[in-house]
Amino acid sequence: MKKTLIALFCLFCVVASLAPGMAAEQDVRGGKDHPLLSRMPDFRLSDYKEAEFGSYRFIGQDKKQVSIEGHKYYLEYKLQKGVPEPGELKIRRNIQEALKKINGKVIFDDNFNRVATIVLKKDAKETWVEVRSYNAMYRLNIIEKEAMQQEVVADAAAMGNDITSSGRVAIYGIYFDTAKAELKPESDAALAEIASLLKQNSSLKLYVVGHTDNQGSFDLNMRLSKERAEAVTQALATRYGIKATRLKPAGVGSLAPLASNDHEEGRAKNRRVELVKQ
Repeated sequence: MKKTLIALFCLFCVVASLAPGMAAEQDVRGGKDHPLLSRMPDFRLSDYKEAEFGSYRFIGQDKKQVSIEGHKYYLEYKLQKGVPEPGELKIRRNIQEALKKINGKVIFDDNFNRVATIVLKKDAKETWVEVRSYNAMYRLNIIEKEAMQQEVVADAAAMGNDITSSGRVAIYGIYFDTAKAELKPESDAALAEIASLLKQNSSLKLYVVGHTDNQGSFDLNMRLSKERAEAVTQALATRYGIKATRLKPAGVGSLAPLASNDHEEGRAKNRRVELVKQ
């Protein structure tokens, strides 16, 4: 009997010593820390989502929401059971300080709502980080800002249908660098489809109209939109053999928006080239 009690006591001691390790919860399957940030001690990754391209509304420096697009991450961390809570402020400050050490800038910090926005520019990439912290949990929304690679371009038939039905079509596959009017190579697919449309409809004449968002001065945007329209008409004439007399370039700057210029998502829709039937 005595030996049995001793054996049971020893077994109890072994189980007790292993209990903390056995009780520790594991990270969510497939989850991983973001390369910029290690996790707070004694926290596990309880939720993880990643998208090659997505958007998120951050609170910006002017306390207004700003929509940022790019590689999107969502990470949720929960404190392991039985571990003392560090407090939400300690979590938020730790993340801010970690990013500030690699040149991150805190552009918004709200103690009442326990949220902060940090922007980091590194290796020609701009990364936006939002941290929402609680006593035993915190969440990170991260966007590595970038322009979406255009993979779908309206074909000549679709352009023709829009022009027939409404007299105009907006083209989003034509690209320029900010404040410049030189066509980027990524524009070739859209230009080829415009040329195909014109070759299939020999009597069709078009106004090529440049549009901008409202960033920058009015006069600059008017000039820039006209120059971009001229770049498109010149490319169609010189590279695709379209008679210049069938195309007339014009620029209207920010005078005909399709969406609000108050956020980036809307401004992206407003930066376009339109084909309008003469």
